[in-house]
Amino acid sequence: MGILKPVTPSHLLVDRLEQIYRQYHRRAYVDPDPLTFLYDWDHVRDREIVGLVAASLAYGRVVQILKSVSAVLEKIGPSPYHFVTRRSLKSMRETFLGFRHRFADGDQMAALLYAAGRVIRQFGSLENGLAEGLATDGKNLHAALGHLYRQLTRGRSSPGHLLPDPGKGSACKRLHLYLRWMVRKDQVDPGGWQCVAPSDLIVPLDIHMHTVGRRLGFTRRRQADLRTALEITDGFKEICSQDPVRFDFSLTRLGIRSELDMTSLPLHPA
Repeated sequence: MGILKPVTPSHLLVDRLEQIYRQYHRRAYVDPDPLTFLYDWDHVRDREIVGLVAASLAYGRVVQILKSVSAVLEKIGPSPYHFVTRRSLKSMRETFLGFRHRFADGDQMAALLYAAGRVIRQFGSLENGLAEGLATDGKNLHAALGHLYRQLTRGRSSPGHLLPDPGKGSACKRLHLYLRWMVRKDQVDPGGWQCVAPSDLIVPLDIHMHTVGRRLGFTRRRQADLRTALEITDGFKEICSQDPVRFDFSLTRLGIRSELDMTSLPLHPA
């Protein structure tokens, strides 16, 4: 892919990132992130479904995201696992009749959840569905996501753009955000999945992380695609090889916290 060789991080940069991490990587700073919905579910079999819903709707204004995720979970009821594994597609369509999140409608949400149930019935869990892809694609995480994507989109009903296609070269920010939630385990990310190591995660690339990556000299690319996400991930691996998305949550507070702005990061010389 011709990935840019990451610059060697300065002590100033490492110290500043650690300072931001210590200050903002806390549960108190999660709200209004859709991640907050995952904390309500102790069982991984439920949490992986809630995480899929929250990540698939994580675009647009945060107020609308939270409203839409809340509406879906209210309709799903107390057991997301039972909902997706026991309900028919027709029943789900009736449940989500009238639902809309920007360009997504109730039929697409029903298709996503029905497909999730189909994967769970076949493999035992969504995690196992991803693990199947890892085994098939030589432990290449992005390729394995493509395998899971195909499992979730086969059939006559489509979740539409609720799921990005990893095969098209996009950064697939929402899918990699979902993986961060489900793989990492600390006071912010609840974890639960064992099939992926934190060291293999890819930065969920949105406009804020793209700006951060360019400012830190991890990428020069202007297109926020998979190649750029991999370059920025490699940059963070120079700092924390075992957990390159460790700083993702705290750095995305740059776009939320008024007291924390981009100028607080050292600027890498061009």
